Amino acid sequence: MDTQWLKWAQKLQAIAQCGLTYSQNPFDIDRFQQVQQIAAEIMATHSNVEPNLVLDLFKRETGYATPKVDVRGAVFQNDKILLVKEKFDGLWTLPGGYVDVGEPPSLAVEREVYEESGYQTRAVKLLALYDRDHPRHNHPPFEHHIYKLFFLCELLGGSPIDNVETEEATFFAEDEIPDLSLSRVMPAQISRLFAHYRHPDWQTDFD
Repeated sequence: MDTQWLKWAQKLQAIAQCGLTYSQNPFDIDRFQQVQQIAAEIMATHSNVEPNLVLDLFKRETGYATPKVDVRGAVFQNDKILLVKEKFDGLWTLPGGYVDVGEPPSLAVEREVYEESGYQTRAVKLLALYDRDHPRHNHPPFEHHIYKLFFLCELLGGSPIDNVETEEATFFAEDEIPDLSLSRVMPAQISRLFAHYRHPDWQTDFD
């Protein structure tokens, strides 16, 4: 999948966002706004979304541009992994989501697992830190640059619940994995988490 256009759009948006954050000269501000408009048009052209919608999304991002942080919990029970079903697309994923400002990643993943599945857990090891845009992960294109942190989480208790984003929370064996929400997690990543589960002495993956 050729996503060079996405890299161009993300880099242009990052340049524009940083420029708009620190520039005071009105001519520079105008130039960075034009760069942001071009980034929105590139992304809209390749994603069948109205440029104004993309531009509004970009304008909501302020401050120095950095990747967003997404945490995912790998919770195992009886050699099975916990997945939740997304209401948005009806597909399955590891429980997780974005880290809030001021929140340690380990607490963020424990919170996300509980909110999306009803299970209480304790983060015990960072299994992988992946750059979502790295070609080897093959995620579908997305407007933001994201780092994905996969934590091994020890199951402490709780029971399945539904929330506004997910429904159903079920443990699956490695040969039973249902259709995944590929924007959130890839089959190869699930397989790698099972491998980490079987080899607890392995070091953390990255990139």
